[in-house]
Amino acid sequence: MALTQEPTAPYRSAQDALRVLESVSRRPAGITAAELARRTGLTAGRLSALLRMLSEETYVVRTADGAYVTGAALCRLGAAHGRDRAVRERLQHTLDRLRDSVGAAVYVSRYIDGEVSLTQCAQSPAAPAVHEWVDFRSAAHASAIGKSLLGQLDVGARRDHLSRHRPARLTSRTITSERALLSRLAAQPPTVPVLDLQEYAVGTVCAAVPITAGSAVGCLALSLPARQAHRLRQAAERLNRGAAPVLLSLTL
Repeated sequence: MALTQEPTAPYRSAQDALRVLESVSRRPAGITAAELARRTGLTAGRLSALLRMLSEETYVVRTADGAYVTGAALCRLGAAHGRDRAVRERLQHTLDRLRDSVGAAVYVSRYIDGEVSLTQCAQSPAAPAVHEWVDFRSAAHASAIGKSLLGQLDVGARRDHLSRHRPARLTSRTITSERALLSRLAAQPPTVPVLDLQEYAVGTVCAAVPITAGSAVGCLALSLPARQAHRLRQAAERLNRGAAPVLLSLTL
């Protein structure tokens, strides 16, 4: 399986954040922003934004004298005992924050062994998850999640998936033509969120953005009731801006 996309902005942000965390972890007594800038080569503005994100996620803490040290989240992830649980809890915390920020249910999905896998979700009474009335594994052609994942594969892998999961009509808006779907996927810019405007389920709209690192194909998505469709593009942009902490949680 080959990927078709260049690294996304969230991926580049996560990579820059890892460089910052590496420098911070090497200085247990603390490191200043000025020294971090020298060590990482990041501009002051870029570094400031990353430190703000890392502080919000408790990966780093700023001390009284202005230096940065490792925070509680990074310490928990570094512990050998219970690491898997710590990673999942950290990711859930990040998703919960993002859910509240965008005002919508949010999801992490991966493409694993040729199938769509919804791995984690953050929902609430005010931001309910979409009702999975058709298995997402069989509905990649109709969902924002599925189209985002398929869009990150090469044409051969896309055709292979569609040969195993023939596009079925789920609503009047569903694309059932394999040719039309492949054309739509090929034309999708990697920096623009993939949308689902009631293609998977009547009454629900969705958006998804890629969170791919290396050979692992993944995406971050949100869903809204169709009556809130006017919020979708703005929420999708906020989702894209909030993807870096999610990708960082998956990378650490």
